Amino acid sequence: MTELLIKQVASRREKKQFLEFPWSLYRNDPNWIPPLRADQKGLVGYRPHPFHEINQCQTFLACRGGEVRGRVAAILNQEHIDRYDERRGFFGFFECVDDQEVADGLFDAVREWFAKRDIHCLRGPANPSLNYVLGLLIEGFDSPPTFMMTYNPPYYARLIEQYGFQKTQDLYAYWGHIEMLPAINERWDPVAKQIIEHLDIKLRTLDKSRFLEEVVAFLNIYNRSMVSTWGFVPMSNAEVKHMANALRYLMVPELAIWAEIDGKPVGAMFSLPDFNPRIKRIDGRLFPFGFVRLLRNKDAIKRIRLISTNVLPEYQLQGVGLVLLNHLVPAAQKYGLQEAEFSWVLESNRLSRRSLEKGGARRAKTYRLYDLDSE
Repeated sequence: MTELLIKQVASRREKKQFLEFPWSLYRNDPNWIPPLRADQKGLVGYRPHPFHEINQCQTFLACRGGEVRGRVAAILNQEHIDRYDERRGFFGFFECVDDQEVADGLFDAVREWFAKRDIHCLRGPANPSLNYVLGLLIEGFDSPPTFMMTYNPPYYARLIEQYGFQKTQDLYAYWGHIEMLPAINERWDPVAKQIIEHLDIKLRTLDKSRFLEEVVAFLNIYNRSMVSTWGFVPMSNAEVKHMANALRYLMVPELAIWAEIDGKPVGAMFSLPDFNPRIKRIDGRLFPFGFVRLLRNKDAIKRIRLISTNVLPEYQLQGVGLVLLNHLVPAAQKYGLQEAEFSWVLESNRLSRRSLEKGGARRAKTYRLYDLDSE
């Protein structure tokens, strides 16, 4: 067998090979959705991105006989180290043929890169952090992912686990259909009305006239509300602004709901249309005309991904999240939605899981994060 070569990505050609490898690997998989090509360049550090202003990323290729057989990134998340006082590195953007030797070579390279920086524990996959695409799909391979959710072949779990990684946390995606809404509304509407009256909550949708300012405000609530969430590291101010600029073209204001008390936002629900079928049709290319095909007539997309319901810590046990979820029902009906995916939800977030399951949502996919601790 031809010798396996693992190399750090450095040249322009190697960067191109790293980015284009998934198109070769998944060419016969109908459920794979290509990433947005321009977005990937920033996330792996091949072009400026605010995540890499503080953190580091080194990508690797595995080649045999001149052909790329796998790739991975070592991600030094300095903010995680500082926040948790834990010298743990991350791996991400992992793609590999079904060959344990190739996977082992890639993970060895990541470990060696981190060992030179006195980091001996790993976690992943994170692409590149918990605020972006996250986890390894381990259940739910029968359908494509929704927007900004990951996908991979079933054998990836075996490659990762046989190397020595062990589960640290699962993440769930829940599915719901429009036909479930009347029963949900009947069950929760009286409770929601009581909470609204008790706390004097005002509900509204995103203000189009202050779109960018509203998105920044939402992301700040997101940062504040997640402080107790397992593994969470807040986005930097630069990341917040960068993401807000991207989301302003993707969001549907009618499906972004705010809860306010005394004129101040205390919670927000954030949904995005499932752009993935359109991304597949444009093959991940936004230019020259892909972005027009992606964004034109967003109202025609009848499936959404409910990305986040965020409530400030001091209001999280007072039912504000339930009020927001309940208010999504009339908004969804008015918008003509057919399906929604609620993702992701940590397995340790029992409150959110219980609320979704009581509402009739079905767990459709499971994603996993792995740890490898030093021996």
